Parts: sequence; structure tokens; C-alpha cells
Amino acid sequence: MAKEFAIGIYLLCFKILFSIFKLFPLQDKTTFVTSFGDNCQYIADEMDKQDIPVQKVFLMKPSSLIHVKDGGKSIVLPFESKNIMALFQSIYHIATSKWIIIDNYFGFLSAISFKKQVKCVQVWHAAGAVKQFGAKDPSIQNRSAAARKRFLKVYDTFDYVTAGSDRMAEIYQESFQLPASRILRTGIPRTDFFFDEDSKKTARRAFLAKFPELEHKKIMLYAPTFRNDGLDDGKIALDLELLYKELHDENYAILLKLHPAVKADHDLQIKFPGFVYSVTSEFHVNQLLISTDLLITDYSSIPFEFSFLNRPMIFFAYDLAEYEQERGFWEDYTTSMPGPVVSTTKELLREIRFSDRSLVKIAPFNQKWNQYSAGASSRNVVDYLFK
Repeated sequence: MAKEFAIGIYLLCFKILFSIFKLFPLQDKTTFVTSFGDNCQYIADEMDKQDIPVQKVFLMKPSSLIHVKDGGKSIVLPFESKNIMALFQSIYHIATSKWIIIDNYFGFLSAISFKKQVKCVQVWHAAGAVKQFGAKDPSIQNRSAAARKRFLKVYDTFDYVTAGSDRMAEIYQESFQLPASRILRTGIPRTDFFFDEDSKKTARRAFLAKFPELEHKKIMLYAPTFRNDGLDDGKIALDLELLYKELHDENYAILLKLHPAVKADHDLQIKFPGFVYSVTSEFHVNQLLISTDLLITDYSSIPFEFSFLNRPMIFFAYDLAEYEQERGFWEDYTTSMPGPVVSTTKELLREIRFSDRSLVKIAPFNQKWNQYSAGASSRNVVDYLFK
């Protein structure tokens, strides 16, 4: 109840300020509201490449990874309620921009109404979907009626949602309760990376500059999904001791990419020298993917991008039944994933040694989810919006 009250007060203040700033004329301005950054980064870079004569404004959550490259021409503001001055400026830019590009769910959209000429574009942060989200997320049934109404109002502000495939377009229609006409089959902007040989080489060099000893090792990346109950203990489900014992002498190494919110205070690199490496937010995910020989994950969206590389994946789903009941899946998990699904480290170890045999499923998986992501997605989005 207290949380809903606080949200209501915030949205009311946002609405009042927006209504005042809405009296100002619209400007040739694109405002990016971002908590991830990658898709917005590629769109902004393409705008610079095409010399689109539009002012760019970046309203950034702390987790956003955007690097503005236009020599100070853009406006960059933190998008946080604690920073009152920046919040006032942010609302002004949202109210006076002709284009609003977002990459996540932002509740403020439920409290405002854009002018008719404004286009709000959702460039969602995942290239595909394993677990259900939006209106299909089972957990929203535990929220109040007011909250559920607010969610739908947010989704209805999306004039367009960019999709990388017909399958993802269908999912967006269900998740956001939108008609087919609002789905843009442009491809996912950030996937352009996988078609740029120079960018891939640069990413690989950046990784090896930090870990030169890994250049000739077989690198495994363990990137598990965020779980609410693992925030404080930082528990890692993998039996790293067993993996170290069996694989260390076979020239393997494992990168641990835990969610930034997980408070894992482990001395794992000391305990398993030359085998375990903790990788944090200092590494862009592309630097990790391009350097990875074998991906180990569970319900994350990372396989949709890793499939561009046609390298093996194993799905360590140790809590499959529990997770499916809590979050829900779009498709049968065990048959839809492009690699073996295991529940114990012993099973995982067996599959690691025979990982190449799972490659046959990766190309069809990639085609299904990355159908329109063919190296020109950023250009497709920019051309549609500005030309």
C-alpha cells in the first residue's frame, strides 16, 4: 500500500510538470530514456553517421552504458527522482521532443499524454524471449488493480516496438497488448555488432588486454539469470570445485558474469587460480561473447545474441520447475533451447566434453529469433523514423 501511494505521488508530480512543459512548442529533438543503453547507443551512432539534423538528449539510469560521441552537442542528464533539478530538465525534454526512444518499462508514461505528432518507440532490451513479461507476466496477478491498469497505460503509449523476428513480434503483441501495426520488423540495433568484423576484433582485443593469459584457453562463460532470492548470499549453483578438479588441466577457464545486483563476495579467483575469473560491468557483454567458446546460462536472453557466433551452449536449469511456475515460459523450455538442458554440475561436466554435438540446433534458433537482424538494423530504425 505504501509503495503504491509513493508511486501515485511521483506520477502526479510528473504529470503536473509535464502538462506545464507541454505548453511549449515541440522541437526537432530525440530524447532517449534508457536503463540499458545498447540499442539506444547504436541508434544514436547511426543518427550521427547519417548526420540527422536532430538534437539528441540522453536521460540515463545509472545502469545505462551509453557513451556519447558527438563532441558535447548532445544533452546528457541522470534520470533519477533524487536529482530534482535534473528531473525537471528531463521532464521538459520529454514534453518538447518529437521522438521519444526508450529501452525498458518506464512508469511515468502512464501519467502523461504526448502530442499527436510525437512518436514513442520502444527498443526493448532483449532480442528474444524465454520467460514471460509485460501483460503475460504471472507475477502481475499479485499486484493491485491500479497497478495493472498503470502497466497497460504504459504499453499503450508505444507507437512502435522494434522486433527482430516474426516470433518476437507476436510476443510483443501479447505482452504489450498492441496491434500488429505498431510492430516494426527492423531487427535489433545492437545486433549490428555481430556483422562488423572491426568491432568484433576490437572487442576481442579489449578482453585480452585484461586477461592475456586466456588467449589460447577454452573459455566458458557462466551468465545466470537474476533471481530475487539470491541477492544477499551471492550463492553460485555451480560446483566450481568439481569443475576445477576435472577441467583445469584440460586448458579450460570459466568467466563468471553475475547480475550486478547480486552481492557475491567470493575469493574465487584465489581459490581456483587460472580457472575462475569474475567479470564485472567493466566489460561490455560483446567483449565477453566474442571471447567465449562455450556459453553456460539458464533463462537469460543472452543465447539469442550468442547464436550469431554459432558456438555451443549448455543450459544449467537447476531450478527449472520452480522458475517455470514463478515466471512462466513462452515455449517448452527443454525442447526450444539450442543446446542440452541439465540440472546438476555432473551432467553439465559431461555435456561440456561433448558440447560440439549441440551445434545443429543453433542455426534454426538464430533464424527464428534474429530473422530481421542482418547487420543493418540501426539504419532500418533511423530510416523509418527520420526519413
